[in-house]
Amino acid sequence: MTKQTNGRKASYIRASVLTALMLLVGGKWYTYVAHADSPFDDFGSSINSIMPGPINRLGCDMLKKRFGDIPIPPKGCNIGGRWA
Repeated sequence: MTKQTNGRKASYIRASVLTALMLLVGGKWYTYVAHADSPFDDFGSSINSIMPGPINRLGCDMLKKRFGDIPIPPKGCNIGGRWA
């Protein structure tokens, strides 16, 4: 094998690992915001709180629709102790 072939193979492996990681994290985030039994799942709320602004707002909106009657919002969805 040449150096060029090894470089392409390494790039393919890096891209595959990054894609798999994004799918796993994105899948866990969606499972949390759409199907969680509680908005206070530590791992799910941590993922939602580090998501970029529009994705975080979408997740918070989905959680608020499902758990809006709970007075304390989960991490990443609160402004001054209230639902964002």
